Amino acid sequence: MTSQEQLLDELRPVAFAIAYRMLGSVAEAEDVVQEALLRLSRALQAGEEIRSPRAFLATATTRLAIDELRSARARRERYVGEWLPEPILTDGPDDPAARAELADSLSTAMLVVLESLSPEQRAALLLHDVFDYGYAEVAGIIGTSEANVRQLAARARRHVQDRRPRFQTSREQRAALTERFLAAARDGDLAGLEALLAHDVVLTGDGGGRVPALARRLQGRNRVARTLVNWLQVGARIPGASLRPAEVNGAPGALLLDGDGRVVAVIPSAARSPSTSWAPNTTRLRVAT
Repeated sequence: MTSQEQLLDELRPVAFAIAYRMLGSVAEAEDVVQEALLRLSRALQAGEEIRSPRAFLATATTRLAIDELRSARARRERYVGEWLPEPILTDGPDDPAARAELADSLSTAMLVVLESLSPEQRAALLLHDVFDYGYAEVAGIIGTSEANVRQLAARARRHVQDRRPRFQTSREQRAALTERFLAAARDGDLAGLEALLAHDVVLTGDGGGRVPALARRLQGRNRVARTLVNWLQVGARIPGASLRPAEVNGAPGALLLDGDGRVVAVIPSAARSPSTSWAPNTTRLRVAT
């Protein structure tokens, strides 16, 4: 491996960390990262003076992601059903997100909030608050004034604060609740499952635009619990199907696997209460394709 190839390989996780948080889609993020790395490679081969390859790559990745968001917004408005950020496993050493820093910003809840921001607000918030770039640096990356970046970040920050969960839980509490949830779901224990859900729980489905999903959100313990039990009963008919816990976007979740170990569905969570519920704010399911 040449020194340039090694440099690009080392910087790839940095670019992916930005692109995935900006876009909420692994495929779109990987496309942006590939293009950004290609631009950096061409610049290096052309002998351009690049003081900081990392900064060059962050700039290229962010600008490409902003362009992608503008076109993706139109596609998502035509999306069949509700578009949700693509879940990603974060419990494996070889996973791109596992190599990315600051797992809290990978949460499904955070990615959903970011979807409601403009591309520039999203970039300003992520680069300054998550990746610790100074306002002047962010201004150079986005291509605007430092004063405007401060305004963009402040508006985005207020929006995020307004939608933060009311309660916080420890990793141990979330893991214990997830284990109880999976046991109740596997056993078809409707009462036990319902007891683990908050009264205002919301279930949202996303079939990736390829398979059937919920036409609208379902709210309420009984409706959500019954739907989850029915789904898992259908999944259990798959030969060799199994439900196993997994860390999804930095939080306890679950995978539905077929007999060959292939992912059929991913269930991320957004736990809020320390003792009464599993995924009380939203329980999101996206079928992997």
